[in-house]
Amino acid sequence: MSNDIIVNAGPRETRVALMTNNQLVEVHIERDRDRSIVGNIYKGRVVRVLPGMQAAFLDIGLERAAFLYVRDVLDDFDELKLDDARTIFPREEQPIQDLLQDGQEVLVQVSKDPIGLKGAQITSHVSLPGRYLVFLPTAHKIGISRRIESEKKRLRLKKIMEKIIPEVRGGFIIRTASENRKDKEIKADVDYLLQMWDDIQHRKKKSPAPSLVHRDLSLAMRTVRDLFTEDFDRFIIDNPQVYEEVLDFFDRFLPNQKPAVHLYENDVPIFEYFGIEMEISKALDRKVWLKSGGYITIEQTEALTSIDVNTGRYVGQRNFDETILKTNLEAVKEIVYQLRLRNIGGIIIIDFIDMERRADQEKVFGALDNALKTDKMKTTILKISELGLVEMTRKRVRDNLTRTLCESCPYCEGRGFIKSKVSVCFEVFRELRKEARRLKGQNLVVFVHPDVAELLYDTERAGIEEIERDFEIKVTVKADPNFHQEQYEFARKV
Repeated sequence: MSNDIIVNAGPRETRVALMTNNQLVEVHIERDRDRSIVGNIYKGRVVRVLPGMQAAFLDIGLERAAFLYVRDVLDDFDELKLDDARTIFPREEQPIQDLLQDGQEVLVQVSKDPIGLKGAQITSHVSLPGRYLVFLPTAHKIGISRRIESEKKRLRLKKIMEKIIPEVRGGFIIRTASENRKDKEIKADVDYLLQMWDDIQHRKKKSPAPSLVHRDLSLAMRTVRDLFTEDFDRFIIDNPQVYEEVLDFFDRFLPNQKPAVHLYENDVPIFEYFGIEMEISKALDRKVWLKSGGYITIEQTEALTSIDVNTGRYVGQRNFDETILKTNLEAVKEIVYQLRLRNIGGIIIIDFIDMERRADQEKVFGALDNALKTDKMKTTILKISELGLVEMTRKRVRDNLTRTLCESCPYCEGRGFIKSKVSVCFEVFRELRKEARRLKGQNLVVFVHPDVAELLYDTERAGIEEIERDFEIKVTVKADPNFHQEQYEFARKV
């Protein structure tokens, strides 16, 4: 089984794809204009305490106030329990009105990006991830990732940490990546994290509230830090500058795996070469066909996501019950794959095809439960109900793929989605670069919808100027009111 990480790092948009056996399994997108703020640390000010909800709103300098639950304010721990999501559970909760007052200044970290109309979710329990460890300044014990299953290795790592940090105030989580690391590598990570915390404390004292005191790494560097393991065969990047940054990181933390890093220099755009563009487009479709001829439909709303399973063209070879069971089992694998690929979170309702036999229901539920164990996001599922429905939740940290790439469709009054004007602009940039390489120095005219043209003349003008500078050509943008918002065409300028 081959595993690759493919990075398309443009001037103002970075996209990261995780591939298994040449199949896209996960995609992350970050644009400079709406870069994820998860992991950022702010000096915030309490603007409202809500005793009835045991929560508070804080101004951290964003458009909407951030939300802080009481469990994320406490700092008196009796026992530290850790899971792979680095959640901390306090022994007991005090009333939030005893902990926070209006106008109080608090150091907080974003744990969830703003989603829809909701502001960011924050915590006062800061966690600073390194390559091998996570430093928890407000905790007091050492935790070890559950993915390190060997008791011998767990004991070795805990002894290393107890030796390194006898005087350190705070806690650490030993990450999976540290499983086979030497003492000096772990010690270097400890020093790095402690220095980072000292810098944050210094900036906190000097900064007014609200203000940003620490920004997390870019998407490409977070991918190296958090996702790259020995299970991956290649880390391929199409941007020379980002490639050098990644090499520096590997020099410091992963010198033996440096050969896995490659600079992509083909003229064909990297996501197109690996077939990722097509897979992303397919991931925006409502209907997903199964190999047998059945299909699933995925409907995403503000409150929940519903997934419906249908036999479609599949009629089976034995009997009706066997046909239904086979379709449902095949759907389980596709559903889990689509949840990860589309980054669907929150409440999810799955409507399997009705099964009369209880044994068949147990088989389908067991298959779903087992398939979800490979998902890094925390999931909770309930047994199949009498109506044949499975209710589940999946942890949601950022917007799903549809919300990232699409916006409500003005042509159908919000009943569906089209690609946003910004997404179309970035598609135009990618295609312009492709055309510029092919036509070698010839000037180009791009015809687009008037709303897209307005962006290309205004806030996204820098993208056109970068292409003109890189390829020494002139690009003219022309608006065509007859074009659909997603439509664009190119012509050589005579």
